[in-house]
Amino acid sequence: MLCGGKKSYFAAAVCIITLTSMVTLSYLRLQRLSHVPKIIQEGSRCRGKITNSTITALKDNRTFIISPYFDDRESKVTRVIGIVHHEDVKQLYCWFCCQPDGKIYVSKAKIDVHSDRFGFPYGATDIVCLEPESCDPTHVSIHQSPHGNIDELPRFEIKNRKAETFSVDFTVCISAMFGNYNNVLQFIQSMEMYKILGVQKVVIYKNNCSHLMEKVLKFYMEEGTVEIIPWPINSYLKVSSKWHFSMDAKDIGYYGQITALNDCVYRNMQRSRFVVLNDADEIILPLKHPDWKTMMSSLQEQNPGTGVFLFENHIFPKTVSTHVFNISSWNTLPGVNILEHVHREPDRKDVINPRKMIIDPRKVIQTSVHSVLRAYGNSVNVPMDVALIYHCRVPLQGNLPRESLIRDTTLWRYNSSLIMNVNKVLYQTIL
Repeated sequence: MLCGGKKSYFAAAVCIITLTSMVTLSYLRLQRLSHVPKIIQEGSRCRGKITNSTITALKDNRTFIISPYFDDRESKVTRVIGIVHHEDVKQLYCWFCCQPDGKIYVSKAKIDVHSDRFGFPYGATDIVCLEPESCDPTHVSIHQSPHGNIDELPRFEIKNRKAETFSVDFTVCISAMFGNYNNVLQFIQSMEMYKILGVQKVVIYKNNCSHLMEKVLKFYMEEGTVEIIPWPINSYLKVSSKWHFSMDAKDIGYYGQITALNDCVYRNMQRSRFVVLNDADEIILPLKHPDWKTMMSSLQEQNPGTGVFLFENHIFPKTVSTHVFNISSWNTLPGVNILEHVHREPDRKDVINPRKMIIDPRKVIQTSVHSVLRAYGNSVNVPMDVALIYHCRVPLQGNLPRESLIRDTTLWRYNSSLIMNVNKVLYQTIL
């Protein structure tokens, strides 16, 4: 035998490596087998109440289900976007019901809490289960145990089961709208800029907003541009409006923004060629191209195989105004007039500007706010001479005099179309 032969360091090393490999392979095989779906009931029917809520709490009140999605990019799995307590939730099971034979399969889930919790106890989580080989289940239930009564478990529709042709080129994901949001004028301007640049759909995870903002959202929903996803996360968890636990010790950061972004990626995986992850006060402005379609065509040609394009954020402080487009009919609306703010802050020494993204959703597995966590293919930082993010907000360098800011009127290239389109919205909504 190898291990009982010559007493040499080499033989000992080979012995250890061989045994370690055998143990590792056996462990991985057992792990794989433990996750294979098993039949627990036959000749039944798919029962349990189908839920259409955006957020569903399981009985442990430590696990919150957003939505399951079919994902066959590596193997045939159901990937459930959820929120879990990173320490308290140890095991979960997917209950699949196969029709028409009525067999119920239970599959042990892999619980993958995203790495960017930023210290909060709850985080965005992928709950991943192997699906039965013999059927394509349409619904799944999530339970803490492989045993129980399926009648008592909520059932969730598994989305993305059928491949679709792209219905739109660009979808913007905005998460989350909260704090009685009332920046009406800037929101309308952003929406109209998105449309000018080539966006057909904007998905908004709405926690709350003002009555006036509700009126604007209703207009865009009826127009077909906006899709509202109710996001009542504060009904389930103590939420923070800060991004890090050290700033505000609550259950989850920034109204569960990261979970919403991941759900938005999967929600639009089959229907949108690109997904844009940014906030309502941010606009990716192309400098070399007239719109996003021509810009992305050029970027993809230069960067084959890339699925993530990151754009540098630049602050245009709303405290510094240039009154060229001071339009009187807009002054009665709450919010910022972005056409008046064309001075951007210079780069700060030793500070990297954060980035937002345009992604190919089919190449993304997990995303954070300023980068993707897991993806197929490469990520590329788009040079600032190609495009930048126009971000009109309170200044980060508030003490800088006006002459230290950089005058950048790129936005004004779109002023005629933007003014006309905003006025049309104001006329139609009677604001």
